[in-house]
Amino acid sequence: MKNPPPRRPSATRILDQEDLNFLLTNRVPRALLTRFMGWFSKIEHPLVAALSIRIWRLFADLDLSEAREREFRSMHACFTRELKPGARTIDTDPTVLCSPCDAIVGACGPLDGITALQAKGAPYPLTDLLGDAGHVEACRAGHYVTLRLKSSMYHRFHAPADLRVEHVTYFSGDTWNVNPAALKRVEKLFCKNERAVIKARLEGSGVLLTLVPVAAILVASIRLHWLDTLLHAGYRGPQQIPAHASFAKGQEMGWFEHGSTIIVFVPPGFALCPGVEEGSPIRMGQALLRRIDETGSPLAPPRLTA
Repeated sequence: MKNPPPRRPSATRILDQEDLNFLLTNRVPRALLTRFMGWFSKIEHPLVAALSIRIWRLFADLDLSEAREREFRSMHACFTRELKPGARTIDTDPTVLCSPCDAIVGACGPLDGITALQAKGAPYPLTDLLGDAGHVEACRAGHYVTLRLKSSMYHRFHAPADLRVEHVTYFSGDTWNVNPAALKRVEKLFCKNERAVIKARLEGSGVLLTLVPVAAILVASIRLHWLDTLLHAGYRGPQQIPAHASFAKGQEMGWFEHGSTIIVFVPPGFALCPGVEEGSPIRMGQALLRRIDETGSPLAPPRLTA
């Protein structure tokens, strides 16, 4: 006889009701609530931190067993926690792009020209998301994967391959929740929310790789390690930010300050790896996209020479 599935907190089961979920997480003063949470989460007091994390557990399946630290000075420290060494394995196949984060896979697959889906029946044009016509054309007819980080997940993101970042475009925007209930109801949600468009090139081939971290309610803060400023609703710096930063595959690139989304775009010449489909969980470092040849077959890893 199979063991019954673990019981989830009653608050989590209530929020699984989509209409109620959407009402509670979106029909609220989102910007005000996000600013408050940004302030409150950074209060460094052991009792405040412990009580906040305990309440957080009522609404999420928070598992801290893999965290490097066991005690947190603030809720923010828990949100942005590091993992124990060796907690994630990086796929070393050079023809594979690994997942930059722990996530639930959302809409994914080949682009319809320059159109992607945020949910079934809810398309959005890359022109509205990326904001640069040349960048959009470079992605035409490629593949994309939407990676949704639940609030309880590990919130840091890493390089999917050896790469160099050459440009960041920052868009200040709204803070809609990015959960499935909102993605079905809010047209072009990803194009409305605060986001950073990270333009990178794969080392060796120079192939374009685009990562789009999208902030959301209670987040609205994106930390990129090669920038000396935090990108958030109060940021008043330049929108276009040239960059010269190199990362090895699996190296940490930054973090969110709560759960959110990262959308990965690649040009033609890639395909989804087996098991990457909407609704499937994935961990940072697992195979996400693979290089393919003209026939659609996976490229063989290069042979090592003595």
